[in-house]
Amino acid sequence: MFEKFIEFINKSTCLSDDDICYLRAHANVKSYKKGEGIISAGKVVKHIYIVLEGCVRLYYNVDGKDKTAFFYNEGDFIWANKSLNNEEPTQKNFEAIEDSTIIQIDKRAFYQLVESSTNFETVAKYEKEKELMAYQQQIAYFITLTPEERFIKLLETNGVLFQRVSQQYIASYLGISAETLSRIKKRVFNKYKEELCAI
Repeated sequence: MFEKFIEFINKSTCLSDDDICYLRAHANVKSYKKGEGIISAGKVVKHIYIVLEGCVRLYYNVDGKDKTAFFYNEGDFIWANKSLNNEEPTQKNFEAIEDSTIIQIDKRAFYQLVESSTNFETVAKYEKEKELMAYQQQIAYFITLTPEERFIKLLETNGVLFQRVSQQYIASYLGISAETLSRIKKRVFNKYKEELCAI
């Protein structure tokens, strides 16, 4: 599994042998069962996580209800920046929604490698920017698109989620009820069938 982790990293840059040895000494491979919590609200986050296999959901608990905010797939880094940087309890919850294998690195070891390795600094910068852009795009979708348009965008950009994630979580992510999602799916797929028949 560690080799798979290095493969993910080397897609962005080429790590030196020293970088790989350092990571081998400081990266822990963790396994989580479906439904198992990885980070819980109220805890101070002390690690950075990288998803090797599986899928992870970020959610907030609002008035006793879970609100899904984001999904992480293979190769994605999981940061809880505010808690990591300020050493204060996080408001975020991260949960494995499939059996998942995840790399865990202590934040001090992680940032020490960022400071000492230009190549790994490139990786960290790229992954932070990638997540920030995804968050910004998600906010823009909520402001500018209807629920049906958000559904179509998700289908186009990350359609595999519909095979891996429960309808309940996808509905929460889109900001709608499961019943509304069901109606949207039916409407969109019926429209698609009609377009195919017209060809």
